[in-house]
Amino acid sequence: MNQQLSDRINNLPTSATLAMAAKARELREQGKDIIGLSLGEPDFNTPDFVKEAAIQAINDNYNAYTPVDGYVELKDAIIHKFKRDNNLTYDRSQIVVSTGAKQSIANVAMVLLNKGDECILPAPYWVSYSAIVELADGVPVEVAAGVEQNFKITADQLRAAITPRTKMILYSSPNNPSGSVFSREELEAFAEVLKDHPDIIVVSDEIYEHINYGSGHTSMAEIDGMYDRTVTINGVSKAFAMTGWRVGYIGAPAWIARACNKMQGQITSGTNCIAQRACITALEAPVSKIQYMIDAFAERRKLILDLLNQIDGFVTDEPEGAFYVFPDVSAFFGREIKGHKIYTAEDFSLFLLEQALVATVSGESFGAPNCIRISYAASTEQIKEAMERIHIALS
Repeated sequence: MNQQLSDRINNLPTSATLAMAAKARELREQGKDIIGLSLGEPDFNTPDFVKEAAIQAINDNYNAYTPVDGYVELKDAIIHKFKRDNNLTYDRSQIVVSTGAKQSIANVAMVLLNKGDECILPAPYWVSYSAIVELADGVPVEVAAGVEQNFKITADQLRAAITPRTKMILYSSPNNPSGSVFSREELEAFAEVLKDHPDIIVVSDEIYEHINYGSGHTSMAEIDGMYDRTVTINGVSKAFAMTGWRVGYIGAPAWIARACNKMQGQITSGTNCIAQRACITALEAPVSKIQYMIDAFAERRKLILDLLNQIDGFVTDEPEGAFYVFPDVSAFFGREIKGHKIYTAEDFSLFLLEQALVATVSGESFGAPNCIRISYAASTEQIKEAMERIHIALS
């Protein structure tokens, strides 16, 4: 009955990460021992001090609808966080709390893009970016950087991609899927390009901000001349292991925040009340309270890179943040391995799932068709076993 569905939904791609996770679940239900390295989800439990705040909120009878743009107390905690961690000063009118950072991004795209407006996506990019832009009737414009550039586009590439139709730039740093981090100098170079294009809005997705291995984090809104034209996206999913709590937020020019509040009021209204109360406690806590997770991710990064580099055909760089490696696997294209013909990263990813029983994600949906994404948000034992399986399958 697809002919009765809207063109919008028929043309919408399925999330590649969720599709691979579903395929892995199917195989598990058939009794296969699948190691899942496809989802971007920390394997830690939510910290106890955050869980205790949620329990207290339940006992305090928080159960009513919340303000569309978030509790005032949570907005104040977000304002404090932005000042403490990013040297950014916002007031309450500039903050909107949403049901996850994905909704925050969708809100911004829906309120800024008109039909045919272009949004530059430095590639690789998170799988949902292009779909969100298209849902908003915009046109995604991919600007690619491969492993030889550490998956980071240059200011010259940005300049060449801008047209009279460019309305928005959307990127993440630390990056999903590559783990690359834009330095302050690189962001300043982008800002220099954008001086000549004052109407372009930058959307900076900083959800992996705290999962950083020493390179330091810079927010685009910190850069001279960029505060009034930058929307900063963040949330608690990754750093606090709160993916299922679904809380994201923006700091933005007030006119954009008001529009996002209006949009959200007709879609979901306010975010879950208990999750919001817990997030107040999470964001008020010093970053040192989650350092144990960041340290563990750093150890796993070293482990998985050491093991991957022992397998011929994988070309890697050293990611500076997040919890992914994004190897170039194009050396396997055109080969037949154990009866499987490998033409694309999708073929290779499916081969690893079926032959090694390891779930990864093809880079095609990330705008990087030569790569696969491997999450190391898993135990060291799982990482070692997964790399051994891959080694055997390819030997």
